[in-house]
Amino acid sequence: MRRRSLDQTAQRIARTIATEIGAAASQVTSAVGLLDEGATVPFIARYRKEVTGGLDDTQLRNLSERLTYLRELEKRREAIVASIKDQDKLTPDLAKSIANADTKAALEDIYLPFKPKRRTRAMIARENGLDGLLHAILADRTADPEILAQAYLTEVVETTKDALGGARDICTEELAENAQLIGRLREVMRSQAVISARVKDGMQEKGAKFSDYFDHSEKWADIASHRALAILRASKEDILTVDIAPDPEVGLPRIIALIEAEIGINGQGKGDAWLRTVASWTWRLKLGMSMYTELLGDLMRRAHTDAIDVFARNLKDLLLAAPAGPRATLGLDPGIRTGCKAAVVDATGKVLATETIYPFQPKNDIRGSQATILRLVQDHRVELIAIGNGTASRETDKLVADTLKLLPRGVKAPTKVIVSEAGASVYSASELAAKEFPDLDVSLRGAVSIARRLQDPLAELVKISPEAIGVGQYQHDVDQRKLAQSLEAVVEDAVNGVGVDLNMASSALLSHVAGLSATIAQNIVDHRDTNGAFLSRKELLKVAGLGPKAFEQAAGFLRVTGGTEPLDASSVHPEAYGVARKIISACGRDIRAIMGSPETLKGLNAADFVDDTFGLPTVRDIFGELEKPGRDPRPSFVTATFAEGINDIKDLKSGMMLEGTVTNVAAFGAFVDVGVHQDGLVHVSQLADRFVKDPHEVVKAGDVVKVRITEVDVARKRIAMSMRKDGGGRDDANTGGAKPAQRDRGKGDARGYKGKATAAPKSQSNSASTGAFGAALLDAMKKQ
Repeated sequence: MRRRSLDQTAQRIARTIATEIGAAASQVTSAVGLLDEGATVPFIARYRKEVTGGLDDTQLRNLSERLTYLRELEKRREAIVASIKDQDKLTPDLAKSIANADTKAALEDIYLPFKPKRRTRAMIARENGLDGLLHAILADRTADPEILAQAYLTEVVETTKDALGGARDICTEELAENAQLIGRLREVMRSQAVISARVKDGMQEKGAKFSDYFDHSEKWADIASHRALAILRASKEDILTVDIAPDPEVGLPRIIALIEAEIGINGQGKGDAWLRTVASWTWRLKLGMSMYTELLGDLMRRAHTDAIDVFARNLKDLLLAAPAGPRATLGLDPGIRTGCKAAVVDATGKVLATETIYPFQPKNDIRGSQATILRLVQDHRVELIAIGNGTASRETDKLVADTLKLLPRGVKAPTKVIVSEAGASVYSASELAAKEFPDLDVSLRGAVSIARRLQDPLAELVKISPEAIGVGQYQHDVDQRKLAQSLEAVVEDAVNGVGVDLNMASSALLSHVAGLSATIAQNIVDHRDTNGAFLSRKELLKVAGLGPKAFEQAAGFLRVTGGTEPLDASSVHPEAYGVARKIISACGRDIRAIMGSPETLKGLNAADFVDDTFGLPTVRDIFGELEKPGRDPRPSFVTATFAEGINDIKDLKSGMMLEGTVTNVAAFGAFVDVGVHQDGLVHVSQLADRFVKDPHEVVKAGDVVKVRITEVDVARKRIAMSMRKDGGGRDDANTGGAKPAQRDRGKGDARGYKGKATAAPKSQSNSASTGAFGAALLDAMKKQ
């Protein structure tokens, strides 16, 4: 019987999730089985397509999250049923209601009357016999409640006011514990409620940055997440008072009518009049307060979810930005008084040399600095120069440009790129960096990180806490546990989607491979250091702590190039090598001759290699991998070229066409770095000559774009930009009814450039960009 109940519960959960993610219940059931066995999302998405019917990683992530929620819901449902049974109050109708509750909130509504609680005023009133007074009033609406109350006076209940107060408390509690009524009120509130914000007396100056919300109201259901987060932050800082209440003209009368209907008020007698005051009292002091708390919590969760989604999408774009590749690189971490830190790394990321130069005040050693740069470039055959985008970055960029002109004729000048140094200081002072560079000064580690993140953004950025990379909005206000979970999932999917070189990867990178913990990742590095490079994937089984299950999950995402097994350099999983060899045998050529030669596979039919274990999806994946083994899914390397002489916000003029890099994408638009230490904002209404609902439809973090400067506010450090071809005119449909002056703020050309730059977004913790982000954020909110 218990087993049957568990099966029914599992089937119910599978049906629910299937509807939500657009899949069949059988697919969900199969995926749940794999997850319960310890399989990871990347492994299931890539190597168990036949089992799940091809569920992708996004569907699987949503499935996993909902599975946790629904299992908790079922566990709570069982506990509630057991509690009510113990009270001997479980009826067939009540059991049915509990079984049909599809959210935790609905379940708790039903349980509320049966939930053990401290003595309430209503309980005391019942003990004093005042439930009889309430029943008398309800039975005879024409009678005067004051007269009826006199029959219930005792030594404890001394006055008619006390008696009626007790009857009111009983009625209020019964209404507050009525699950059907609460459900109806919740529906009205979700559709009609208005959130309003008012500035507190004397807080106008302190809260000036929140001035847009000093007298603000809009529908709770429609408020954008970034506006909600701004209001919530201002409330937390004691600048605003916030209320969520029904619209007084439409919503409130409907709310009161629902409560009155539940009581059964339908006449004009004195009893009805008294009950109407009870209905109003119940809403004002009980149900209204609980609805406020509930909707505030829902709004917070909704806003947090949206903010976390924005952060996750930006992080994914950043991690999957185009790598410059294995080329000798000079990293420069600009500085003024303390000098510019320089570090050269070879094609593998190994540190070859470090220096500190002082081209700026107070030393102004320009010639010495140029000589050092020239020496490093020539001695180590540097092909790329990565310049951090912090303080003095444009000055350093100019220094490098002038220096490269001094190279001897015939020496090819390296390509210089402005790279985000967001999180570099966090990494430099981390335990991981200390272990990686025990003999290197903390300040020089940042230069190494800057150089490496140009070579391979993914491999370097995984060493930094995602929160420190700074591509979110209000990231410190959201649920930190959910934020960490979401970002970890993004990193895991990005790492496994690209694949990892087993003989080159750091322990930090390996720890994000499916099936590998931080401990096993370190064990792999230690084994490699002790025994030399891995010659095959099979050798992983010799690593301490890495058993068959971890091998199964991880092997397909790890690459071994130049080893004893050519297939180890591909994403073909070792379990499918037999199928791959059958395909190779059918070609009649050596495996090395086939891999990377698509024409050799053209005469073969994938369906001919399907067997009882491996279906058509896996066989097709193997064909694709043999055609382009170990292919990198990331885009080609492209860099933005900043305009000469445009180094400061004061250099910008309205109408200028500039090239820049998208550093951050928010719900209201995109931030673009054009090399002036302040990111400009392309509002969502200025991203394209069409309606744009989601800015991610048009741009991603890392994209190289051309923008027209439409407005520059030096005092407030705000830069408005446009990517529209029509000159940035009005777009009423895309501005949500913004005022004409706001709609017409951007004019410009939108000739966008395809590809991605590897320059990463600036951190909002960077002093040079914090003001720009915050100011632009608030400015954008006015337009929403």
